[in-house]
Amino acid sequence: MSSEIYVEKITEDAILPSYAHDGDAGMDLYSTEDVLLAPGETKLIHTGLKFAIPVGYEVQIRPRSGLSLNTPLRIPNAPGTIDSGYRGEICIILENTSPESYADAPVLFATDKGNKKGPYQIKKGDRIAQMVFAKYETAEFVMTSSVDTIGIDRKGGFGSTGV
Repeated sequence: MSSEIYVEKITEDAILPSYAHDGDAGMDLYSTEDVLLAPGETKLIHTGLKFAIPVGYEVQIRPRSGLSLNTPLRIPNAPGTIDSGYRGEICIILENTSPESYADAPVLFATDKGNKKGPYQIKKGDRIAQMVFAKYETAEFVMTSSVDTIGIDRKGGFGSTGV
């Protein structure tokens, strides 16, 4: 089953997201610019795309596992949510978690392996994140004097099931 998301390319070289394999939930998103991320720096990386997402759906922005494994580049607000009413450009918040003591290290690339520390060069066309198209429901809050008698209280709090 598929749903439609209308897409506008706002830069000529923007790459449309697509599924790599049948059954995949995530689609890669690509940078439309060269960006240098110094250790400790956070920047918006442009994709050159705008979406018209249907009401009742969201787009979730998530890290790519290979990028997280092989580099210190992180999406600090993951999973990020793009709501159906947003019509601006899709940008990815990317953070270089390398310690600032590595600022003078040689420039590394998103395609490098080994999770090396230092400044990272994002190149135009690099896969920088993935997006998942997800259905959601909205909630209506109902005031009550106590939630203790509603449903089942499993008892226990943070860490109650052990490590």
